[in-house]
Amino acid sequence: MIDQVPMLSVLHAEGPASDIKSKMMLYGQFVGSWEGRVVVHAPDGSRGEAGCEVHFGWVLEGRAVQDVWIAPSRSERQDSKISPRGSLYGTTLRVYDPQNDRWHITWINPGTQSFDSMIGRKVGEDIVQEYLKEDGTRCQWCFTEITANSFHWLSRESKDNGKTWNILNEFFMRRVASD
Repeated sequence: MIDQVPMLSVLHAEGPASDIKSKMMLYGQFVGSWEGRVVVHAPDGSRGEAGCEVHFGWVLEGRAVQDVWIAPSRSERQDSKISPRGSLYGTTLRVYDPQNDRWHITWINPGTQSFDSMIGRKVGEDIVQEYLKEDGTRCQWCFTEITANSFHWLSRESKDNGKTWNILNEFFMRRVASD
């Protein structure tokens, strides 16, 4: 299939670039397909939940990792009462910066008109991606509880520079396929 679509064939890579292979594995460990549940935490304390899926792959000569996050999952989308503007169907491009030993990350969700740029790093056993909103709110997207076949991902924000955090979304994922 990829070979039949020129754009996909030039975007796709077989694996990480050899000169930075070990650094690429921070996100490269996720290459493959995942499924699970997303929990959305509303400001009023209520919660919503849906099935979700995430697909990671090597791109751009193995110098980047790209993914697609989908919630509700494709199998639940037709029956979902969530509008396209409230659903998740977006992509992240992650590029390693060897000069500064960090990752430049861009998230795009056309349905919700979300466009976020952040910096990612390993912090202890976790991966933390961080950016500031225009109003000064500190935002973090974190991969935690990472194993070969599962991870917990959460987004949180702090209005007091990290003294307290409000969790917005959580993904509980399990691997279904490796590349």
